[in-house]
Amino acid sequence: MNRSASDREAACQVCGTTRRAVLRRAIIVRPAVAQLIQRTGGHWDEEGWICLDDLQKHQHRYVQSLLEAEKGELTALELEVLKGLQEHEILTRNPEAEFASALTVGQRLADRMAGFGGSWSFILVFGCTLLVWMLVNSYALAARPFDPYPYILLNLVLSALAALQAPVIMMSQNRQEERDRLRALHDYQVDLKAELEIRQLHQKVDHLLSRQWERLVEIQEIQIELINELRGRR
Repeated sequence: MNRSASDREAACQVCGTTRRAVLRRAIIVRPAVAQLIQRTGGHWDEEGWICLDDLQKHQHRYVQSLLEAEKGELTALELEVLKGLQEHEILTRNPEAEFASALTVGQRLADRMAGFGGSWSFILVFGCTLLVWMLVNSYALAARPFDPYPYILLNLVLSALAALQAPVIMMSQNRQEERDRLRALHDYQVDLKAELEIRQLHQKVDHLLSRQWERLVEIQEIQIELINELRGRR
C-alpha cells in the first residue's frame, strides 16, 4: 500500500514532471552529477526521482565542467611556467655588474693598474722608458748624467715599481677570486632553480595525465550509462 502511494507521488525533483515513463530513481545518479544538481539550486534526495531529460542535461553539464576544468588547469600550468620563466630571468642578473657596483674607488684604480701592468702597452712603455733613460744618461748627458752607469737610480725606481705593483696585482687577483666565487654561486642558484622547475613541471604533467585519464574513464562511464538509458527507452 505504501509502495503504491509512493509510486503515485513520484515526481522529478528538478522539473516536477510526473510522467512515470521518463522517471528514474535518483539513487542511480552518479554522486558528482548529484552534487552538480545541488549546486544549481535543485532539491535532491537519493530516495526521490529524476526524469531522463534532466538527468541527461546535468550529465552533459558535468562533462562540460570536466572539460572546462581541464582547460583551466592547462591555463594555470602555462601561467605558472611563464611566472617561473620571469623569475628565472630576474634571477639571471649580471654578477659582473653587481660586483662592480660594490667596488670602491681604490679597488677600481687597483684593477686598472693591474690590467695595465699585464698588457703589451705596459711592456712597450716600460721598454721605451728604459731605453730612453739609458740613452740620455749614456750619450745626451754624458758630461753630467743624473744617473750614470750602472744606473743605480733606475734600479731603485724599478725596485720601487715592482714592490708597488706586487700588492696591487695580489689585490686584483683576490677580487678576481671573489668575482669567480660570486659567479659560481650565481650559476649554482640558476641551475638549482632550473632543476626544481623541471622537476615540478614533470610532476604537474604526470598529475595532469593521470587526471585526464580519470576524466576520460568517467566520461566513458557516463556515455555507457546514456547508451543504456537510450536502449531502455527503446
